[in-house]
Amino acid sequence: MRRARILIVDDEPGMLRAVERVLSEQHDVVGTRLSREALATATEFHPDLAIVDIRMPDLDGFELMAQLKSRFPAIDVILMTGSIDDLDEKLIRAIRSPAFYFIQKPFDREVLRTLVERCVELRWRREEHRQTLKRLETEMAEARAFQQSLLPPPEELLGRVAIDSRYTPCSDLGGDLFDYADATGGRTALLMADVSGHGVSAAMLTGIVKSAFHASHIDGFEPSAVVRRVSMGLAPFSPERFVTLVAVLISADQREMRYVNAGHPPLAVWGRTGGVRWLESTGPLVSPALTGLTWDAPVVSLDAGDHVLLYTDGVWDTLADDDGRAEEPLQAAIARAPEGGAALLDAILADVYRQLHGRPQPDDITLMTASVLPPQRISD
Repeated sequence: MRRARILIVDDEPGMLRAVERVLSEQHDVVGTRLSREALATATEFHPDLAIVDIRMPDLDGFELMAQLKSRFPAIDVILMTGSIDDLDEKLIRAIRSPAFYFIQKPFDREVLRTLVERCVELRWRREEHRQTLKRLETEMAEARAFQQSLLPPPEELLGRVAIDSRYTPCSDLGGDLFDYADATGGRTALLMADVSGHGVSAAMLTGIVKSAFHASHIDGFEPSAVVRRVSMGLAPFSPERFVTLVAVLISADQREMRYVNAGHPPLAVWGRTGGVRWLESTGPLVSPALTGLTWDAPVVSLDAGDHVLLYTDGVWDTLADDDGRAEEPLQAAIARAPEGGAALLDAILADVYRQLHGRPQPDDITLMTASVLPPQRISD
């Protein structure tokens, strides 16, 4: 058993010596007969536990306990009394107080020793629990910092494509990731991904997805190549680890966009000449359990003045109706901010928070828009 520092406070010399004898073999014990002297002693001794008589001159045991607790919040206190007057009242008051226990004098030495051992054991367990929580908090902070480091700047201009993004994490570590890159031939690559689950493992898996995305630069960031590389990166993991993603390659000069939607919510495309087009999944989600699969990579027209919206299911699920669809509220937000960019993202976020009604976010909320600028804007 670990040794503890124990302060004994009792104005009866015989009782003080008796308690010291019982406990001093296994613990570091300091005794005093005066309540106010006990406060000065505690300041120097820093006790883990105080055993305090209730009936004492100057400060009684309850008052002394209150002052000890105010100066040493972590201290445990055992109250004791030799009085039979109002015993039930004292017991009830002790139970309602922050005392660890209440014991009546005279007491059996084994009862006292066992009570102290139990108190000290629980104290060390609390300390171990506190240290564990502190370590976990540190690890969570490091993982969150790592996850944040994976994200690019929220605004960027790559060639003729203006990119705006928003990332609002939930209280847990999630698996959302967005990214973009300047591809060859004046093209722009976009990625929106969501790793299953929460916690440190989900956050770390986003690093694998990001690495796979940037490794596909040798493939010109072709969307099919991006998905294949993500699939290869996830292959060593268990089947419950999966990713949904959208990989996009915009060729502004060719006025087209190639994309893969691997089990992700539909992305939206709109412009000045038409309504919103919803680009649904072109293949399954990416999972170690699904091998040898292929994903279609359709090409759609995308001209100057057109916009693309990508987001994760934290947005979709929050805005979805009873049928699990969210096109209508997203289209309403696009109608309010047809110019896309930051104005649209802020409008969607406002709708999401309004739908949550002050409840905590159940998932990360991640959005990104890409707007194709006219050629003359490049020289501005």
